[in-house]
Formats: sequence, C-alpha cells, structure tokens
Amino acid sequence: METEKYRTSTMSGGIQSTALSPEVTKVLRSTYMLLGTTIAFSALMAGLSMAINAPYFGLVTLIPYFFCLWMTEKNKNTSKGLFWVFALTGWLGFTLGPILSMYLAVKGAEPIMLALGSTALVFFASSAYVLTTRKNLSFMTGFLMVGMLVAFIAAIANIFLQIPLLSLTISAVFVFLSAGIIMWQTSAIIHGGERNYISATVTLFVMIYNLFLSLLQIFGIMSDD
Repeated sequence: METEKYRTSTMSGGIQSTALSPEVTKVLRSTYMLLGTTIAFSALMAGLSMAINAPYFGLVTLIPYFFCLWMTEKNKNTSKGLFWVFALTGWLGFTLGPILSMYLAVKGAEPIMLALGSTALVFFASSAYVLTTRKNLSFMTGFLMVGMLVAFIAAIANIFLQIPLLSLTISAVFVFLSAGIIMWQTSAIIHGGERNYISATVTLFVMIYNLFLSLLQIFGIMSDD
C-alpha cells in the first residue's frame, strides 16, 4: 500500500482538512532549520570576506562550489554531509562579500536592501503557495532543469560578451527559474520525491543565492542614471 504523503481527515459538518504526515513534517522542519542556519553562516562568511577585503573570485568560484556540491551529495546520508553543506554555503557566502563591497562602493546600500527584501518575499511566497495548495509540481522537472542549464551557459558566455541587455534578461530568467525550483523542491518534499533534508537544503539555498544575485543585478542596473 502506497505511503500517505499527507492525510485527509473529516471534521464536523463534513468539512475536510489536510494535514501533512509526520514524515513530511519532519523533513520540512529539518530542512528549514538547516536552511536558516546555513543562511546565517553564509552571511557571517560574507561579512568576514568584506572585513578582510577579499578579492573578487569570478569563475574560480565554480571550482570549490562544484567540489563541495559533489561531496555533499556523496555524503548526504551521513553526518559528514552536514560538514559539506556548511563548506558549500560558507564558500558561497565568502565569495559574495567582494560583490557586496563593490555594490556598496559604487551604488550604495539601496540595491542590496531591495534585493534582500525581494529575495525573502519571493522565497516565502513560493513556499507558501505550494504548502497551501499542496500542488504536485513534478511535471516541471525537465523544464526547470533544462532552463537552468541554458541560463547558466548563457551567463558564462555573457562574461565574455558583456552585453548589458542580455545580462538583464539572464538575471530575469534566473529569478523566474529559481522561484520555480523553490516551489518544485517544496512540492517534492510534500509528495515524497525528496526525503533527504540535506539535499533539499542545498537546493533551496542555491536557489536563494541565485535569486539574491539576480535581483541585485537587476536593481543595480535600474539604479543607473
């Protein structure tokens, strides 16, 4: 018999209410707790990077990122997985510091604050939508993965092309895709497609990171005279 992903109980007056199963609730709780902790740790590392005036890493960022991502996936079912989650998120936070320093020096704090607020709004709205509607978004898997791959390749290409309009378009696409993957990952937890909170945390963190950087670039461009 198939395991229940969420339970439906009949209340007085024939009204039905849905309640998440204990298994789903546990994964969600563990994911959000780890996500909150890694975001705080990443912010701390970003502050450290700014304090020591670390240089901008550019494409070099990707080498430790993919290594930590691979190690996290390899160890996600053991306690070592937690170490690699913090290594991954800490590294991303550290590489974010020079970018924030540049924006503060050139454009001030306004684009950063707008990006922070908008990132929080998009994340909570996307998560709340799925948690409220309980929609199964597994059908979006192929579209989101292909879209993210294409956007990633386009972003790397534009590092060399330096086309402002393409940069703005790519950032907008990343915002759209990141919000979609946040909804997709939340749906996967609810409907049984994801039972590992470490994997879920990494997916959500990376999408929040992408959201913030993309929105920061959009607001940065909008702030230009």
